[in-house]
Amino acid sequence: MTDTAPHPSRLSALKTTPLAPGLLLALFSLGTALVLALSDDLTRDAIAARGAEDLYASLAQVLPPGSYDNDPTASLRQMLDGEQPIPVYVGAEGPNVTALAFALTGYGYGGAIRVLIGVDAGGTVLGVRVLAHAETPGLGDKIETAKSDWIEGFAGTSMTSPTPAGWKVRKDGGQFDQFSGATITPRAVVATVHRGLELFEANQAALLAPLRAEETG
Repeated sequence: MTDTAPHPSRLSALKTTPLAPGLLLALFSLGTALVLALSDDLTRDAIAARGAEDLYASLAQVLPPGSYDNDPTASLRQMLDGEQPIPVYVGAEGPNVTALAFALTGYGYGGAIRVLIGVDAGGTVLGVRVLAHAETPGLGDKIETAKSDWIEGFAGTSMTSPTPAGWKVRKDGGQFDQFSGATITPRAVVATVHRGLELFEANQAALLAPLRAEETG
């Protein structure tokens, strides 16, 4: 007598094996990885272009136009913050360095605060801007130029003006205003800018050396 009962298909048999969940997960993971890789390829250039635009816009706010005739993003130098290398964007007229900009990180109430500092060749602050932060909206976010002009108060300051004792918020005996209900945030920014001036002073000779041909882009 011939056995005419249907045999399960390979797919049906596969579904019933203990390996099925793992195989399905692997296929799903592979598909997700392919989609992410494709998305990364499609958006990488746009993200890089947007990052370059943001950098140029930020530098223009701390390095006054007309104070240099080169492209600061093509004239990079470096200094150390402890063991951490810090890129320094150099503005120059011909080979002569006229202005510098660099970013440092301080820590406020909400975490890291990324601060961009511009200084002239004499060590006077040209401008300061906050690049990124996670401070409390309505309180600590007054460090943004869109929220208040507090950050503008650093322009014209230096290592000697104010004196070292003045490089604090008023609550701590210094000359910089704090925010109502948010002292930690401005305290962190003031300390970060002051640390930037200390780093500039310590690295001044190397940072202000005339540009070499390979540094002009």
